[in-house]
Amino acid sequence: MTISTTRRTVLLATGATGAAALVAACGGGGDDDSGSVPTGSATDQEAGTSAPAGQELASTDEIPVGGGKIFKDEEVVVTQPEQGQFKAFSAICTHQRCTVASVSDGTINCVCHGSKFRIADGSVAHGPATRPLPAERITVEGDSVRLA
Repeated sequence: MTISTTRRTVLLATGATGAAALVAACGGGGDDDSGSVPTGSATDQEAGTSAPAGQELASTDEIPVGGGKIFKDEEVVVTQPEQGQFKAFSAICTHQRCTVASVSDGTINCVCHGSKFRIADGSVAHGPATRPLPAERITVEGDSVRLA
């Protein structure tokens, strides 16, 4: 018995190989739909921020009530949902790891794909992100907001 290679067999094999390569290149596990490679080491990502504990981020009067301030170098956003109540979250969007760009109208906003997160708890207000921003630890001593 001899096996002959037909044009159809070659085309089907080539198409299957190409599709497998495309799925491998564009695929990815998890629900962040990310095809990008996260920055930083695994240890940095598990620990949250890249800034040292105890570092002063701002004075309390720099964080507007009902808003917040983004600290890009530290990858942290600090919000003040109500007078005297300070919260901190990762400034890295859970959708595709872009740094969030603004805080307005009660949300932390990522301009990469339009995700919005609530300033009070980091929960998703508008997708495509499906996971909340992770909370970060801060302390407020006097009029100083510091990483914990």
